[in-house]
Amino acid sequence: MDGCPSTPLFTFGVIADIQYADLEDGFNYSRTRKRFYRSSLQLLKNAQRSWAESAVRPEFILQLGDIIDGFNKGHGASERALDTVLREFSVPAEVHHVWGNHEFYNFSRSALLRSRLNSSALHRDRDLSEDVYAYSFSPAPGFTFVVLDAYDVSLLGREPSTEQYGQAMDLIKLYNNNDDLNCPPVLEGLQRRFTMFNGGFGQEQLDWLHALLTASDDKRDRVTIVSHVPVHPGSTDPICLAWNYEELLAVIRAHSSVVCYMAGHSHDGGYCQDKDTGVHHVTIDGVIETPPDSDAFSTVSVYADRMVLKGEGRVEDRVFLFPS
Repeated sequence: MDGCPSTPLFTFGVIADIQYADLEDGFNYSRTRKRFYRSSLQLLKNAQRSWAESAVRPEFILQLGDIIDGFNKGHGASERALDTVLREFSVPAEVHHVWGNHEFYNFSRSALLRSRLNSSALHRDRDLSEDVYAYSFSPAPGFTFVVLDAYDVSLLGREPSTEQYGQAMDLIKLYNNNDDLNCPPVLEGLQRRFTMFNGGFGQEQLDWLHALLTASDDKRDRVTIVSHVPVHPGSTDPICLAWNYEELLAVIRAHSSVVCYMAGHSHDGGYCQDKDTGVHHVTIDGVIETPPDSDAFSTVSVYADRMVLKGEGRVEDRVFLFPS
């Protein structure tokens, strides 16, 4: 790549929406897209092999959520499916697991906090409530990655008696009066996001992120935010947008340190660059709707002034120049 030194400061791998299940191929909720439940495991193996054989091995892997499919729950196979997938993460690199809606179809929030999908143990911030799955880590001086909990305010994974569940129900009922809350309230527009398979970011988490980014601004760090659900309307179909995306965008736009926001959830992927800040919003294509003869993963090389994403299969190559 022109202008890049030959060796990156570090690299990392990215994969999203594996949604493995030991089931025959099926379809999405609206029955418009085919899903390849068993072969998703082979596509994960392809990614692991590529990362293992790379001349510069990844420092870490971002698993952007929905690691197994919700169908496993109904078959009593959640733990078995999770064991099967986690065995395939064989590259000797730390894996940062993001939680998506399918994690909550299979497990309660309390169970996830006790599980191997809780990768926050070494990075926990004591200023944040223990049941909010958000943390930060620094793979190299001057670079910070932040994992956010997009189902902090949600009908998924929260007990009906909790404040977060009550907030979620009040919010979704303002816009969605369907008996089936997985059915979008309208056919077009941003209001489609008010479905049960999306969620939002609580005020405590937003305040925590604001404080973290303030410190990063002062240190002139480059910050990449990672979550399951996209927050920029230009980077996703509206049906996959976070409920209170405007609030999260407002926090990002108030700081100079953020360079990129990475998400999954929308299986066709997406990209836009925020016109106000220059922040790159990238949504990674989902493994689950990728045919067995293709791939869906990427390797990102990080330099002083940019990140270079090398996509495989459905995932497009991209260059993210850091905002000035």
